[in-house]
Amino acid sequence: MAKNVAVMIGSLRRESINRKLTAVLEKLAGDRLQFHELHIGDLPHYNDDLWDNIPEPVARFKDRLDHSDAVLAVTPEYNRGYPGVIKNAIDWGTRPYGQNSWARMPAAITGTSPGAVGTAVAQSRLRSDMLNAGCMVMAIPEAYIQWKPEIYAPDGSVEDEGTRKFLQGFVDAFVSWIDTRG
Repeated sequence: MAKNVAVMIGSLRRESINRKLTAVLEKLAGDRLQFHELHIGDLPHYNDDLWDNIPEPVARFKDRLDHSDAVLAVTPEYNRGYPGVIKNAIDWGTRPYGQNSWARMPAAITGTSPGAVGTAVAQSRLRSDMLNAGCMVMAIPEAYIQWKPEIYAPDGSVEDEGTRKFLQGFVDAFVSWIDTRG
């Protein structure tokens, strides 16, 4: 049976290259993983006062996390960091006290950018924060992807054999990580 994976995409743009990378990874996962996007752009800025009357996007977000087998974070890199919408989602997921939805959640991180080092710095910072939130973050393989649009087909397939094999290895490792941690 497919594992349910909550997906946090740090870029909110509809045509984001990180959204396109997510589609590629989903295709490579086949029937082993079922991706469900966490709509983190809908979350209000974290405010502890809002727990008195929980906003619908927060309730949906927490429910999706609580009913997922794992989480995949796909982040761009903004100014050598990851986007604030992801940090906001991490904060919502850790609360209210005693109801941390991230606790012991198997997780993986990747991301893409046009630059040669992909999103390495952003992923490093995000890894630290996800570990602090209680996630069990997959350490290897790391996947810092330089986006080259010519190697990805519109249907999510990968034209370049080396890139396809690398991304397939990342997905396969994530499936194993979920199976051994979940």
